[in-house]
Amino acid sequence: MTLPRIDPHQLPGRPCSAAAALELIGDRWSLLVIRELLFGNSRFTELVRNIGAPRDRLAARLKTLVETGIVERRQYSQSPPRWDYHLTPAGRALGPVVKALREWGDEWAVTDPPPFDPAMLQRLDQPTPPADQRETSTG
Repeated sequence: MTLPRIDPHQLPGRPCSAAAALELIGDRWSLLVIRELLFGNSRFTELVRNIGAPRDRLAARLKTLVETGIVERRQYSQSPPRWDYHLTPAGRALGPVVKALREWGDEWAVTDPPPFDPAMLQRLDQPTPPADQRETSTG
């Protein structure tokens, strides 16, 4: 799946790729979904527990992230039918963004930075495969 491209001149205000990226990524809940998927949590119940968003809002954000090609759904059980969520290459490429936000938050936004497992933090640094080696999303 290819991410939809946005003409930055069609967005309100100054034409900017950051504004277009935020148009695709969405809000705080979307970035927290990406964080959790980077950390290896792929089931809806894990996402609800670790993000704290209302279930309906989280379901809506996941649907949008799938539609934009940042996340893909994969069926892991036939009976009953169950799905989990995984980042596409475009979603994995947001790891450094999530890492930068966490580091900025540690420095400027919280009174005492919460501890994180170093192995989980290393997942934020995982490289995105080159375009010619990427898997294609089956949605």
